[in-house]
Amino acid sequence: MPSGFYDVGPLSQIAVNLFYGWGYNFYRQENQLRADDQLIRAQVGTLLQQARAAVESAESDYRRQFIPPPSRAQPRPDSQAVANAQTLEKLSRDIGALDGQIRALPVPENDRMTQRYRNEAETLAKLAQIDQQLTGQAELLRQMLAGKDGPWIIENKPGIAEGITAITETLRARQSVLLA
Repeated sequence: MPSGFYDVGPLSQIAVNLFYGWGYNFYRQENQLRADDQLIRAQVGTLLQQARAAVESAESDYRRQFIPPPSRAQPRPDSQAVANAQTLEKLSRDIGALDGQIRALPVPENDRMTQRYRNEAETLAKLAQIDQQLTGQAELLRQMLAGKDGPWIIENKPGIAEGITAITETLRARQSVLLA
């Protein structure tokens, strides 16, 4: 006597009903886009962590090179060297703050209300385009900072600040998509 455990049609219907009852169906395009969004944001965070590590390394080397330990001849460090080291420290914090914001970004919820009032797949596709831009910007920033020393970073601070500003503006654009 055949059991229902091998009848594909009814089993498929049971599974789909359960998935919808649970509020999740991993075969839907929206769920794939949501997972891709989370993966992309994690990778962008990794790129920003690498950029931050480059700045922190440059800061450490800069302090070692330009801010010697106090001596009788020079009890206080050069104020310009201290200001430059603080500039490097602030850049590192700014990049770290961007990383934190990106990792905490929301995606549209997978619930019936969202599905009713918003075309979720379209919203997630827009987010994917923005995330693509965000990835490119983070990689450019990482490449710009990789292997650079403190004096180079300080000298090119306007370009680095422009990159940080561009990433911040992209994050705002992403948030406006979710609020629309």
